Amino acid sequence: MNTLVSSMNHSNSSTASTFTKAVVLKFGGTSVSTAANWKNIAEIVKARIAEGLHPVVVHSAISKMTDALEKLLSDALHGSWQSALEAIINRHRQLAVELGVKLDVELEEQFNRLTQIASGIGLVGEVSERLRARVMAQGELMATRLGAAYLISQGLNVKWIDARTVLKAETRKNVSTRASYLSATCNFEPDAALQSQWLQQSHVHITQGFIASDEAGDTVLLGRGGSDTSGSYFAAKLLACRLEIWTDVPGMFSANPRSVPTARLLRALEYDEAQEIASAGAKVLHPRCIMPAKQYGIPLYVYATQTPALEGTVITAHGGNGDAHVKAVTVKKGITLISMDTMGMWHSVGFLADAFQVFKNHGLSVDLVSTSETNVTVSLDPAANTLNQTALNALVDDLVQLCRVEVFGPCAAVSLVGKSIRGILHKLGNALELFAEQKIYLVTQAANDLNLTFVVDEEQGDRLVARLHEITIHDNPNAHILGPTWEQLYNPTTTTANASAWWHRKRSALLKLATQYESTFVYDRETLLRQVTAMQQLESVDQVFYAMKANWHADILKLFVNNGVGIECVSHGELDYVFTIIPNIDRKKVLFTPNFAPRAEYEYALTQRVRITVDNLYVLQAWPEVFKNHEVLLRVDTGYGRGHHSHVRTAGAHSKFGIPLSDFDELQQLITKHQIKVIGLQAHTGSGVFNVDNWVEVANTLASLASRFEDVKILDIGGGLGVPEKSHQAAFDIVALKLKLAQFKQQHPQYQLWMEPGRYLVAEAGVLISKVTQCKGKGEVQYVGISTGMNSLIRPALYGAHHEIVNLTRLNEAATQTVNVVGPICESGDQLGMDRLLPPTAEGDILLIGIAGAYGRSMSSHYNLRDPAAEVMLE
Repeated sequence: MNTLVSSMNHSNSSTASTFTKAVVLKFGGTSVSTAANWKNIAEIVKARIAEGLHPVVVHSAISKMTDALEKLLSDALHGSWQSALEAIINRHRQLAVELGVKLDVELEEQFNRLTQIASGIGLVGEVSERLRARVMAQGELMATRLGAAYLISQGLNVKWIDARTVLKAETRKNVSTRASYLSATCNFEPDAALQSQWLQQSHVHITQGFIASDEAGDTVLLGRGGSDTSGSYFAAKLLACRLEIWTDVPGMFSANPRSVPTARLLRALEYDEAQEIASAGAKVLHPRCIMPAKQYGIPLYVYATQTPALEGTVITAHGGNGDAHVKAVTVKKGITLISMDTMGMWHSVGFLADAFQVFKNHGLSVDLVSTSETNVTVSLDPAANTLNQTALNALVDDLVQLCRVEVFGPCAAVSLVGKSIRGILHKLGNALELFAEQKIYLVTQAANDLNLTFVVDEEQGDRLVARLHEITIHDNPNAHILGPTWEQLYNPTTTTANASAWWHRKRSALLKLATQYESTFVYDRETLLRQVTAMQQLESVDQVFYAMKANWHADILKLFVNNGVGIECVSHGELDYVFTIIPNIDRKKVLFTPNFAPRAEYEYALTQRVRITVDNLYVLQAWPEVFKNHEVLLRVDTGYGRGHHSHVRTAGAHSKFGIPLSDFDELQQLITKHQIKVIGLQAHTGSGVFNVDNWVEVANTLASLASRFEDVKILDIGGGLGVPEKSHQAAFDIVALKLKLAQFKQQHPQYQLWMEPGRYLVAEAGVLISKVTQCKGKGEVQYVGISTGMNSLIRPALYGAHHEIVNLTRLNEAATQTVNVVGPICESGDQLGMDRLLPPTAEGDILLIGIAGAYGRSMSSHYNLRDPAAEVMLE
């Protein structure tokens, strides 16, 4: 069997290693704790075998088992260990049932062994470090027995290996007994005999992380999180072609994604960068696992077991792009600072040696160091030290023999991490301004030029990380090593919303249409009817008028009119269009609401006997004869505007719409003088409003004004019902609006309520599909160009509107590229979507732009003499 793979395939080995076909797959505790994850693990192992590789599975104890074993030891000291042991055994039995495997004899023997040990501890009342290591190792030993049984049940040829027979702890001088048993390090030189023995066999080898043995054959541990290091040790010994760390997140991120949802996946890192990020607080990797991989140039991948298709992070010798920029913002909490101050250290010899000897004597590891002529301040990381108040007092008692000592804590160490940080300090001005009002206890800049760290009060840590990330990474998203955000990868609403969208079900029909048109708007009749039905739930609303400016497609207007919806028009052209395609429409179901229109348009509308809205005193002052003896509605400026963008807020002093309340005295005089009959009041505060109280407030405002006009019977409360644009936005709560309006109607039964929705009725029913024309990389920015742009859909350029964009051709493929989607118009603003996550996209693919049924074709143009997209109604 050929077991060697040339290192030329990886070009990242500092030692020109020749790799074997071994691939080490390390799975963490969360990964091995459910049947669903084990199903993925089995598929991963089979996939590696299909690649011609030899999988070596290294895995942890099941989730929380290390803590459970600690509790067992603690309870055993007090003689009450039975319930703790029962919980441990039951947890493994339960997982065995879920996996559909039987407990083997070896696992039952381990249960018995734990029982004997716990009983013995209760008798002697002591737990030695040697015994502690032996007990803690049982978690991995038990879990790997279950893992091996499951993989065998999936048809794999599996050989279970005790890691203690392979990994041997190094003998270290000046190390405490506790450290030698609970935080051991191992020799990881390549082992030709091990390679020959394992790789000449066809087995999948499965073994434990976290554990090893010493020269005496005693069990030792590699420290908390040591399973990553075990995987790296095995990879080095086998000269594996790669090491894969499988955890609960798909790689390393630019910040902790659970506290910073906009954290971005780091697609590629250099070993030193990964080491720094891990050391600075990221918990995806144990920092000690980097060195063995780095020393032999073994590529290290980080993947998520729950979502194995995601791309993850790859760590190599040349994994970055070589540029200097911040790649991650990290935080470590629970930091204790020790400040040592004395004039005695100025120009003196040996002070630092004496001070650090005190820390060594107390078994404490120093992390950060900052010095001046008369002061040295160091940090103690809780991850590396057990530091209770008693230990801290003892340390201070010894240090005061040398200097004055102050203790600060708890603190947080906030770090900017990336290659060549010193080279970009001049670009970090905005970021550094965040610290202007912070108490900074310590600042350090790493000698390896990989981090800049600030130690601040712990309560400020998370806030600073979020803001620093926004400034240094999220607002500068162009580096090609930066992948999708956590939100893009894991927002469950996105998946649900996409899967339920009508265009998912009708994908085949859309792709067929794409063969007939370069670009076209497509409208779904079922969705249009659904939205009409939703509006009809508002039983308190007596008449719904569709604001046709949102979309004047003939089939849409006919569908709405046939279902009892009136039409709201804003121009002579819209009136003529409606009368042409629906000549028999009831004129009382046509509402004309112009703004700054010429006199002739009002005259034409009155001849057609449609409802008319007046929104300006000028028309009554200048042309009163036009309106004399006619019925009108008055558009009221309520004084407040709402909406998703300033351009769609249609009330308030800075909006051109409506008659302000301050003009109402003169308005009443004009109405009386010219015998104009006011039958209704209308107000529209804006578009994209989700707060249902908006329409109740409008209704109450209009009702309070209605008494000033004796003939008012209609209160038109406008439209503007919100349509979710982004995946995390909830849908508009039509039921809540129904209840609110019902309460209003009970209090004001004398009035009819009208509404004028536009976008709410049509936006979700429409999509824009367009063919990819070109793909382009420009430095770190990737562009995907399509056959239409702002000439068809101007909302992104005009409002900064967000529209979902997917590759319809590759809808079921993993989205792994962040791109800007642009059109062919000769304007820099011709951008339909920025930083969008798409599968690798090619010329000829069909992109779909969602929520495009409103203000798409109706706002289109022939700019650049390019035809806008066509329109098709999908039955």
